[in-house]
Amino acid sequence: VQLQASGGGLVQAGGSLRLSCAASGRTFSSYIMAWFRQAPGKEREFVAAITWSGSTTYYADSVKGRFTISRDNAKNTVYLQMNSLKPEDTAVYYCAAKSAASYIRDSERYGYWGQGTQVTVSS
Repeated sequence: VQLQASGGGLVQAGGSLRLSCAASGRTFSSYIMAWFRQAPGKEREFVAAITWSGSTTYYADSVKGRFTISRDNAKNTVYLQMNSLKPEDTAVYYCAAKSAASYIRDSERYGYWGQGTQVTVSS
């Protein structure tokens, strides 16, 4: 599967952005989808994930209650709605896909990655 992330930009603290990740192929619904982010000088970190049907979601503690992951299998797209953004949310955000339901938060378990989209939150 090929992934294309979009929707990043510059926003003031407290603002909102919605990221999208469009997937190619007809088997989108068979993949667990996730968002990771990487800030300058830091390791890539887990943000959120969603299971095949969208019935189960997972979040990093740092974004819980502010970010919402969702998916539309008919459109082969996963979304990340980001509200109440903070300067520490500034990073390149990547979407990723994997088949198995284990190790959801481990970036090394994901075999498919999008190109990343920059999110910058100003204070």
